[in-house]
Amino acid sequence: MSATSPLTPEQQQQFHHYMKQHNLDSLFNDLTKKLVEKQPLDPIQFMIDELERKDPKNQPRKVVFVLGGPGSGKGTQCARLVEKYKFAHFSAGDLLRAESAKDTETGRMINNYIKEGKIVPGEVTIALLKQAIMGHEDPNTVFLIDGFPREMKQAVDFERQVCFCQFVLFFDCPEQVLEDRLLKRGQTSGRIDDNIESIKKRFQTYINQTMPVIQYFKAFNKVKTIDSSKSVDLVFEDVCKLFD
Repeated sequence: MSATSPLTPEQQQQFHHYMKQHNLDSLFNDLTKKLVEKQPLDPIQFMIDELERKDPKNQPRKVVFVLGGPGSGKGTQCARLVEKYKFAHFSAGDLLRAESAKDTETGRMINNYIKEGKIVPGEVTIALLKQAIMGHEDPNTVFLIDGFPREMKQAVDFERQVCFCQFVLFFDCPEQVLEDRLLKRGQTSGRIDDNIESIKKRFQTYINQTMPVIQYFKAFNKVKTIDSSKSVDLVFEDVCKLFD
């Protein structure tokens, strides 16, 4: 049988059944309309590009940046949001700490940055976050990314390389309250950066480099501020009002 031979009645029946089973009728109708409308010079490549755009893994993600000083309750509130709304939660800090535990050159480099309270190079953090986000099976999920971006370049590079954020959830809290929380947490957390020396460095880094990020997004009316000096339950009530 040649490649141009018409389908037999049985093959036509099988074809229509397959199209219906996989909901391909609307897809092919859409492609046909676009071919007629655009009349591309390379129709095969045009259809490939259109199909790639329809691939769920290429769809824009619904990302919310969760920012605030160290100890402001980002992780705690994100965990509650995940439980209530089934959001996906990625902590830049947790991803970096997991990577730093590996006996690799990258792991040792990250470990040194964390000990010094400095910001890990953006390309490392973005690569880890992109892998986590794009690997999620449901592109319609809301992704909470806490502790990121921590500087302007990270914000710009993430939105260029991954996707735009929907808004920034900013947990605002006085520095003294944050310090008291971190010192208390350090008694049991086992984290290498929960000591007074690292805490002071982290505060300075946050003020100098992360606050400008918050101001940047405020200029686009994309910052929603929460007073996180209150109890965990009261803070969560305020946060839920943003999503209900």
